[in-house]
Amino acid sequence: MSDDKHDHVHGPDCDHDHEQGEDVFIVTDENGEEHEMVMVYTFQSQEQAYAVLLDRNDPEADGVIFRVEEEDEDAFLVNIEDEEEWERVVTIYNDIVAQEDEE
Repeated sequence: MSDDKHDHVHGPDCDHDHEQGEDVFIVTDENGEEHEMVMVYTFQSQEQAYAVLLDRNDPEADGVIFRVEEEDEDAFLVNIEDEEEWERVVTIYNDIVAQEDEE
C-alpha cells in the first residue's frame, strides 16, 4: 500500500450507490480524476473506524484507507492527514492482510 494513495479526497461531490449490494463511492483523486471505489473492508483502531476501498475498475491497484467519521446518522469518509495515524492504520491493515493470506 503506497503512502501517496491516502491523498485521495471524498468530498461533497461524491456519489454513493448501493448497486448489487456493494458500497460504491465516486472518489476524486489529486489530479481531478474520478474513480469508482468499492468498500471492501472496515476495521477499528483506538475506537476509530476505518474503511478500505478498492478501485472498482482496477481491483489489482492498491487499496485506499479512509477514516470513517459519523455525524448524527450519517457516515463520511475522511482523508487521514496525520502521518502517525496513517502509519498505525497501514500497519494494522497489513497485519490483517497477512493473517488472511495465512488462512
